[in-house]
Amino acid sequence: MKKILAVILVLTFAVTMFVVPANAAWSVVDTTFAVSADLHYEFQEEELEWFSEDPIFGYANRRAAMENESRYIIDEFLNQCAENDKIEFILIPGDISNEGRAFKEQHLQVAEKFKKFEEETGKQIYVINGNHDAGNATKEGETGLSDFREIYYEFGFNEALSTMDGNLSYTAELNEKYRLIAADSCDINRSTGDGMTSDRVEWVTEQAKLAIKEGKYPILMMHHNLLDHMPVQSLLSKDFIIRNHLSTAEKFANAGIKVVFTGHEHCSDANTYTSTKGNQITDFATTSLTMYPLQYRIMEMSDETITYEAATIEKIDAENLKDDVIGYTDAHIAEMNKGMNDYAKKFLKNGIEWRLERGFQDEQLGIDKGAFYYDLVRKAVDALNDILNTPLYGEGGVQEMALQKGIIIPDSDYVDGWDVATELVAAHYSGEENYPLMETDVTILLRTMCLILDTELSMLTEEELMVAATAITALYGSTPPDELAEKLELDLGYSHGAQSFLLALASPLLDSFANDDDVPDNNGSIKGYGRTGAADGFINIAGEIEFSFAKLIERLKTILTYIFKGLEYIKG
Repeated sequence: MKKILAVILVLTFAVTMFVVPANAAWSVVDTTFAVSADLHYEFQEEELEWFSEDPIFGYANRRAAMENESRYIIDEFLNQCAENDKIEFILIPGDISNEGRAFKEQHLQVAEKFKKFEEETGKQIYVINGNHDAGNATKEGETGLSDFREIYYEFGFNEALSTMDGNLSYTAELNEKYRLIAADSCDINRSTGDGMTSDRVEWVTEQAKLAIKEGKYPILMMHHNLLDHMPVQSLLSKDFIIRNHLSTAEKFANAGIKVVFTGHEHCSDANTYTSTKGNQITDFATTSLTMYPLQYRIMEMSDETITYEAATIEKIDAENLKDDVIGYTDAHIAEMNKGMNDYAKKFLKNGIEWRLERGFQDEQLGIDKGAFYYDLVRKAVDALNDILNTPLYGEGGVQEMALQKGIIIPDSDYVDGWDVATELVAAHYSGEENYPLMETDVTILLRTMCLILDTELSMLTEEELMVAATAITALYGSTPPDELAEKLELDLGYSHGAQSFLLALASPLLDSFANDDDVPDNNGSIKGYGRTGAADGFINIAGEIEFSFAKLIERLKTILTYIFKGLEYIKG
């Protein structure tokens, strides 16, 4: 996450615009189940470790993961699934534990919770490993593949119809209509590495075809993402998405797979790929259960429609925390009892600020020190770090500095740039980012970007900027700046090297917007397995869709207009 968040905040500050999910009608529901990813169960600390001066949320770690609270969040998730009579089973696409590769005991503790749940409810849990769960165990207490299979044997492996040698992949019947393909996408030697080799891809493809042949609908579950869930994720966060992802999506879609459930990226996002034959596959990335927004998915599937909604953890048994871990206070418990989701958001914002403030390193930006455009990006990053720490208002604040350049930073309740930036990052984690461009927070960030560009690029020649723009476009493999401007029908009123440089930096993001299938992230519907023919996106029986490609283009124009208005001050 560090790489893409840093790049997006530095280079574009553009925020995705998603639709208001439609209310879809569906035929008789065949099955309803829950999907929860990246549980990241962790041992509790003996005493809280503090990273900032915030009296409540200063213990937020760099991952912004609620480690001490994880056991209680998992308990509440299982309680909700037990109480929901519609839910028939649970899918968990990896990272059940946080340090499971090193500590087998973490898995044993979670497996006890799962076992109790199954015994009390009769509902089945199906798991597959994530990159935190198992590896090439060489020491006592570590978790190898055989250990993982043994510990979670009752949670899918005991029902295996087919398996692969050398990894944890298996298939199992979910019910009389749907068959699970649980694919091990992890590299046994590299912690975050993509292990989806060609033989695993072929195995999944053949298993899907076999399921269709035997009259079953194949549902795929794996830890790594199949499709991009961040702009140019495959370039800048390659360990979070499988290799050759588009060609693999083509194979999977044409083999009959319509849905794949993934985790790993810790965001709630749905993205769809349509094959050359018109077959559609949707990758539902589900956010980490133990991070804001403490969310999981509920899926309802029929031949006609696959409908999904987000469910949230709003409370936990917080009282025991004070007894379990030194450092929790009555104030902590009171804040949790006000609403666990709001508590998790404040925790996330503190953790993300601590993380990103220290995360503007070259290797995390995806740029090579030898690249001749390195200095341009490095200057912008350093300037961003400085300005995000500067108070927005008051004497010497960002608003005052910007005003001297003719850039208006609107008034708000935000304290500094970090306060704004972390709010937008939280929106990405929770999905359905819906920040109209005229709202204060987006305007502040875009105009702050103009201030940085005005300061850092004003001494560069147009030739230097144009050469850098060409190189960056080649690096990203995206649409050339002039072609993208023409494609988006941008009438910017002038031409300048800084304009091309910025458009080159933004082009992967803008290309991603223009080519997005725009499936709602949290609540919506897509066509079911019983529907055939070319993909038609998500279904809106009610007939009112509050989104169109034309509106997307208009919003992109507005984004660029904000930025280029700032660049007007450095032209010539």
